[in-house]
Amino acid sequence: QVHVVESGGGSVQAGGSLRLSCIVSGYSFSGYCMAWFRQAPGKEREAVAAVDSDGSTAYADAVKGRFTVSRDSAKHTLFLQMNNLKPEDTAMYYCAADRRAVRDSPPSGFRYWGQGTQVTVSS
Repeated sequence: QVHVVESGGGSVQAGGSLRLSCIVSGYSFSGYCMAWFRQAPGKEREAVAAVDSDGSTAYADAVKGRFTVSRDSAKHTLFLQMNNLKPEDTAMYYCAADRRAVRDSPPSGFRYWGQGTQVTVSS
């Protein structure tokens, strides 16, 4: 059984920073693609950043240069460092994992999801 748990969300002012963490258990972490998605009220879930099992990364255009995704395989943890946050970054952020996914897979390509952590950015 795979378990995914996110943490690190919160409320910040525009220009601030947050670091999200995602701890996974129940599988061989090193063989999985890991990703962050977000969903704002009334909008579809969208990709934010992903890292393949080989360490290669991908980012949505909206977050390039501001967000950094990384993984610590020894600690079974995925991170998302978010800098220069903007009000439009406000959303529920979800961590996802799947051995069969790749870094540009859509949400439907991931079987394992966390419950989400809320990020709110005020202007």
